[in-house]
Amino acid sequence: MNLPNKITVARICLIPIFMIFMLVPLPMGSFEISGNVLPTAYAAGFFLFILAASTDWLDGYYARKYNLVSNFGKFLDPLADKLLVTAALLSLIELQVLPAWMAIVILSREFAVTGIRLVAASDGEVIAASSLGKWKTVFQMTALAVLLLDGLFYAILNIPLGMILMWIAVTLTVVSGVDYFVKNKHVFKHSM
Repeated sequence: MNLPNKITVARICLIPIFMIFMLVPLPMGSFEISGNVLPTAYAAGFFLFILAASTDWLDGYYARKYNLVSNFGKFLDPLADKLLVTAALLSLIELQVLPAWMAIVILSREFAVTGIRLVAASDGEVIAASSLGKWKTVFQMTALAVLLLDGLFYAILNIPLGMILMWIAVTLTVVSGVDYFVKNKHVFKHSM
């Protein structure tokens, strides 16, 4: 397994640890920032999420720089992104920070895109992420990170930055999903 793929696997391994910090009541105390009390476990979860999300850039950088792009990496990298996004979405729903419908839109697109990738793969075709899909991922990750510490960002900026970013992410999710299916409609034609 090459270095970029090892980084991607490490991202996947961080996901359950992130969820433990976000969802399991850990006796780690709390601290105050800008008049907001923040559980230490949430701060740890936030930093784990940032670490895991940043490995998405890191594995891609090494894959391109050292010509280590592989079909396995093209499959595993977007899967790792989807797993991380799903974990964060479910955590935010459980914490009553995010409306479930937004998560459903995002996850529906991700399942649909994964489905078409699997159909294409059965025909020996690997479909890499588009630039619009990459922007979607950037906004999803940024919105989720901000929402993980939503009270803190709101207290500092006095605007609902997390939800503003999430609306952009949901919009890009829909637009990139439509774009993805239009550009890859040949996969459906060949599989019918």
